[in-house]
Amino acid sequence: MNKRIGIISYGSLSALGGEPAAIWSNYLHHRSLLCFDQALSAWVGALPAVEEHRLCASDTIKTYQKLDRTVRLALLAAEGAMKEMAHPSSFRWGINWGSSRGATERFEKYHSDFLTGEALSPNSSPLTTLGNVSSWVAQYLGLQSININHSVTCSTALHALLNGIVWLESGRCDFFLAGGTEAPLTPFTVAQMKALRIYAHSAEAVYPNQSLDLNKEHNSMVLGEGAAGFVLSKKTSHPPLAWIAGVGYAMERISSPSGISAKGMAMQAAMRMALHEAALSTVDVIVCHTPGTVQGDKAEWEAIQAVFGDNIPSLTTNKWKIGHTLGASGALSLEMALLMLQHQTFIGMPLGSFKDQKAPKKIRTIMVNATGFGGNAVSIILSKEP
Repeated sequence: MNKRIGIISYGSLSALGGEPAAIWSNYLHHRSLLCFDQALSAWVGALPAVEEHRLCASDTIKTYQKLDRTVRLALLAAEGAMKEMAHPSSFRWGINWGSSRGATERFEKYHSDFLTGEALSPNSSPLTTLGNVSSWVAQYLGLQSININHSVTCSTALHALLNGIVWLESGRCDFFLAGGTEAPLTPFTVAQMKALRIYAHSAEAVYPNQSLDLNKEHNSMVLGEGAAGFVLSKKTSHPPLAWIAGVGYAMERISSPSGISAKGMAMQAAMRMALHEAALSTVDVIVCHTPGTVQGDKAEWEAIQAVFGDNIPSLTTNKWKIGHTLGASGALSLEMALLMLQHQTFIGMPLGSFKDQKAPKKIRTIMVNATGFGGNAVSIILSKEP
């Protein structure tokens, strides 16, 4: 891989907020941002009030209120990612913005209308197609571009990054906007996760999601909403925030639709591929996928031990703080990695098995992991240097 592909800028929206200063401030304290939603009878990672207001009342987004919440989250995150881009329409662009579940809110509303005999809106089909995420991002930004949308479950956002790298390497794009978005805080989606018996059930926990706690006895996954996108480029005229040093991807055989092997074989293969491509034997930090399930967290830990042996990097995750944002989770983990590189500050764990681990003195390389239903896994390595 050509290592001179960098992340030029990014934008995001999640329980952490939507402005870089607020996001970083929220990472610096050890308070969970999860809250209990009485209507859903579940813990969730929802937008803070100020960002909820911006999503619903922004003059620039009012035109798009008919769109699903998943798409509107992507629009605001994309707007943030493009703030630093001067004259973007003068370049060749690619956009790949994915989602695991897609238009959950709109789909559930239209299906409810159908079941109760109400006349369906003519928008019921175009606004629930998976492809409407990237196409509306392009419309919103006014870009003539190749627009790709996909779902690769919880590794969707990092697969978008992989696609962006290939398009840039091919020379067909000057810049590529890659991201993920998810708005899964809907009755049916929460019920689906509860049916898997992986959802946090404690109503008064300080940390409802026990991500990366290898000693937990119960599953503790919590759904969160959010979106994040990244502008990628090979152009040296735009100094990057970080370089993409290596990427890895893999599939493994599974025994059930939601299964993952006990040893995390796909994750092992993805991490090894990324390390080989980056010509590294280790990294300073790993931002783990670890959704807070007993099996999923242990499988990733087994994979990390198999790959790194006695030289385990510092481990962290953000799901205990903001929940699992499904198709957007890899993107929000990537944002966390960029912030740690930028501030040279390791954001550790306030709970669980890695609460007291030693922080690296200097952060030069960070690996970001994502895995999902279907047995797929992706690893991305970011570096301060090309």
